[in-house]
Amino acid sequence: MDPALQGDTPLPDTDQIKTFKEFLSNYNKLSEVCFTDCVSDFTTRKVSKGEDNCAINCAEKYLKMNQRISTRFQEFQLMANENAMAQVTKSGLV
Repeated sequence: MDPALQGDTPLPDTDQIKTFKEFLSNYNKLSEVCFTDCVSDFTTRKVSKGEDNCAINCAEKYLKMNQRISTRFQEFQLMANENAMAQVTKSGLV
């Protein structure tokens, strides 16, 4: 019998799966955007210096943008949680 079915091997946590899916989605989007923006010469197998520099700059900008959006989202979530707790405290439910 398969060990995963017997419970001997722990199955991946659903949060881990969700995180991995998000990572793959971001990676695929980064690859697509930077490839579309930077690669234009299909007459040779080699990547030109300009294409290489463009891809590196594109990836850096994409990752910095993604990090900044994540940080801002966390800040807004924190503020929303604090406001919700203030409302609960104000209404006397806690």
